[in-house]
Amino acid sequence: MIGTLRLGLALLGTALPLQALAQSPANLTALRGLAPVARLQGSPAGKAALDANLRVTGDIQTGALKQPTLLPFPEQQQLALRDCFITDGNATGLADGLGTALATAYQGRARYSDYKTFTSVAPTVADLIGYTNNVTKSDSNSGKYFFGNATTNGKQAISAEASALLTDGTVTDVFGKAYGRPAGSPGADRFGNSRPFQTLPHLQAYRGADYFGEASHSLDWLRGPKQDLVDSPSYPSGHTTYGYTESLILALLVPERYQQMVARAAEYGNDRIIVGAHYAMDVIGGRATSLHAVAHLLANDPAYVGQIRKNPAVIDANATDADKRVGVTDYRALLKEARAAMTDALKAGCGDTVVACAAQDTGRFKDPAANAAFYEATQTYGLPVVHDATANAREDVGKIAPEAGHLLTAAFPALTLEEANAILTETQGPGGGFLDDGSEFGVYSRINLYAAAGKAAALAASRAGASAAR
Repeated sequence: MIGTLRLGLALLGTALPLQALAQSPANLTALRGLAPVARLQGSPAGKAALDANLRVTGDIQTGALKQPTLLPFPEQQQLALRDCFITDGNATGLADGLGTALATAYQGRARYSDYKTFTSVAPTVADLIGYTNNVTKSDSNSGKYFFGNATTNGKQAISAEASALLTDGTVTDVFGKAYGRPAGSPGADRFGNSRPFQTLPHLQAYRGADYFGEASHSLDWLRGPKQDLVDSPSYPSGHTTYGYTESLILALLVPERYQQMVARAAEYGNDRIIVGAHYAMDVIGGRATSLHAVAHLLANDPAYVGQIRKNPAVIDANATDADKRVGVTDYRALLKEARAAMTDALKAGCGDTVVACAAQDTGRFKDPAANAAFYEATQTYGLPVVHDATANAREDVGKIAPEAGHLLTAAFPALTLEEANAILTETQGPGGGFLDDGSEFGVYSRINLYAAAGKAAALAASRAGASAAR
């Protein structure tokens, strides 16, 4: 199927619509879901949440807040420095969540030799990574300037449909205005929503080695030359969107390591706070954006599949223009083929079954209780309630966001969609957060995917055992 799809792209490039340049229907859905942040200054509860956001971010960044991180804080700082580099072409920077044995097997085939040159374990895996990453990145990136100064890129006006979202008490540059760094003022992001390294009263900068082992400094990834974020609006976190997206891909490809990959995603987002690039709210927004988009992909939602998109996972630098694009008409079918290829690659690299190799882990993800404690600490970051209506209510995921269950059924097919949504409802985190306004998107901000995956895996295993007993 995948080969046929590639041929179709080369010969029938007009058969699938090209990705919209800005504010596609999927983008607008994400913007609508992320928009509650722009109303926070309009209520005492919202202002309290904004105050807590800066305080919690600063305490995490300096280490004053003793989080249950999976590494001692100095080591976590060093990992945060390495995590500044995004391995979006093959997800290899996140693959340590696969465990000692499988990570070695995966990273032996999926490598970055420099900032632009990388390999993949298989073409289908590359296509899956490329398409998924493009979809979620598009949703995340659409919010940057939108919430900064109501533009698409800092200068170009947004569409009328997007403008309609900036009503009902919304304001742009909410972080800049709340933290004394309004857009364009000295030391601020000129487009709005200045980042923590621009707003915090104290920033802990530090030296270390980057992803490639070269001498580096945290400021190199904030003010340049490695990455210049001075005029890059903060909300939502693009790194967190990537971290959750590609960790989820690996979780879906290797369900035996689903929970550990979710913990790695949470760690990756948290590392953006540690390095000084993002607020807690940015990370929560990035997480919700990723989970929402991936769920809709798994549901084969027409707004998310059936398009031709630029493929960031192109391996061959000499590839034709057609090969630098990827189109997916059946996301679940692509996932199935990619999982088969992934299984073959991991078995060859590990020398045993994936199940056996998945159990071999001497790294930081080996303790389930520690993983759970850390994930829960990142669920709300302790930010106060903003929406009273959802604060003490259990939201029915099956009714509000029925596609969310695919996040579990795609990995644990023994479950029905109804059962998966019931698990997501049962395990959801605290309600009433700044995004949890009762909307479909808001539900994704309180999904506790780590806890849900544990229950889903246990139910699937019990059914497999019962079937074997017969």
